[in-house]
Amino acid sequence: MRARDLVTDFPTVTLDTSIAAAARLLAQQRLPGLIVVDEQGMPLSVLPGTQVLRLAVPDYCQEDPALARVVDEEHADRFLRSVADRTVREALPPRPRELPITDPDATLLEMAALMARTRSPLVAVVDDGQLIGAVTLQALLDRAVSA
Repeated sequence: MRARDLVTDFPTVTLDTSIAAAARLLAQQRLPGLIVVDEQGMPLSVLPGTQVLRLAVPDYCQEDPALARVVDEEHADRFLRSVADRTVREALPPRPRELPITDPDATLLEMAALMARTRSPLVAVVDDGQLIGAVTLQALLDRAVSA
């Protein structure tokens, strides 16, 4: 089994896409993350859904999750609304990580190793300089457990 056998079309966003639009894509399509592309459509990064959440969760709650218990629903909703106009650029880690990109000939083990090493829920598949889609962690696990 190779990447070409598991690759699917996958939505992309740019650095200037709003967090609100990115969150809608993640939620509506039940995606683990999004591929961030440049002006030519080439992958720049993978934006895991957890990075979007990090913008909406105050630092003090991330450092001590017990403090989140004292925040009422109204204020929690306000935190979420406050990030809607921010961009994908702001959600990405300050230091770029290794990009989870592979070619259509990558094996299941190669893709699994890349996902594990980069802590990415998906791998972008590029062929002849073109993004052809992604292989998700779910697709990889589905295939691995059915084998």
